[in-house]
Amino acid sequence: MTSSTAIIHVEGRRTRVRVDGDRANPPVLLLHGIGRSLEDWAPQFSRLSGSHRLISMDLPGSGFSQRSESPTSLPVLARGVLATLDELGEQRALHVIGNSLGGAVAQQLLTLASDRVASLVLVNSAGFGKEVALPLRLMSTPLLGRFLTSHTTPTTARVAERLGYADPSLATPLRVDHAMAIARQPGTGKVVWETAQALATLRGVRPEWRKSLIERVAAEGKPTLVVWGDRDRVLPARHLVEARRLFPHAATHLFAGTGHMPQIERPDEFASQVLEFLATVDRASQPRKSRRSRRQPADA
Repeated sequence: MTSSTAIIHVEGRRTRVRVDGDRANPPVLLLHGIGRSLEDWAPQFSRLSGSHRLISMDLPGSGFSQRSESPTSLPVLARGVLATLDELGEQRALHVIGNSLGGAVAQQLLTLASDRVASLVLVNSAGFGKEVALPLRLMSTPLLGRFLTSHTTPTTARVAERLGYADPSLATPLRVDHAMAIARQPGTGKVVWETAQALATLRGVRPEWRKSLIERVAAEGKPTLVVWGDRDRVLPARHLVEARRLFPHAATHLFAGTGHMPQIERPDEFASQVLEFLATVDRASQPRKSRRSRRQPADA
């Protein structure tokens, strides 16, 4: 089993990626939230890579990846993901796991390239309601939003980090320092502001993109798992109720005493839920492959 973090160039953009696990295993793609980085998946690297090839990346303009030339939007982010997969030579259908904004990007990816998505795991995902934390609504405003996203301080980074967890002790100095390092990257603030503007207003998450995206994803009917933390202060847990209504085909799970990032706060329980779901999807696809293999000698 191998693991490596590297800087590659995707359509001329510096892009940071990490690959874990055996290339022969079914591939899993991990997508982080707004203004975040692939480190949000760190507790899952060892837990998921034993049975799957994990690909994680800093989205365009996030973490330590350069931004796209186009204004940031869900389609721009999803196309950046597809281009990165192409550069890595991964053309197989992937299990796509997305947290927060990453969940919306995962769904957008499905609408752009359905054949490259085997399943979805949506983790406290954007798209299932208009309610969102006040700081993110403020970031969407023209003047105040531009100021807030371009003037991150250790204090505001600490507050933002604590917002993600039910357990405030998880907002460690190391995680706050990492958030500050991201904030200091050229263009990070503008990308966060563009993303917030594209997806939300001061009143909440925009309904236009939510309705269109959810309808298209529901029509695809891909295997889906939706999970949430019951103490999420960014996107409230009642969005899981709406997700069950909109995606009646989906499996769901609610983590107790957990905030916006259960993959960090409940790493073992999260991995258990995800691995069970992935195994079910992988088993469902195996008989078709086996039947094709058995037919080959006769066809030949």
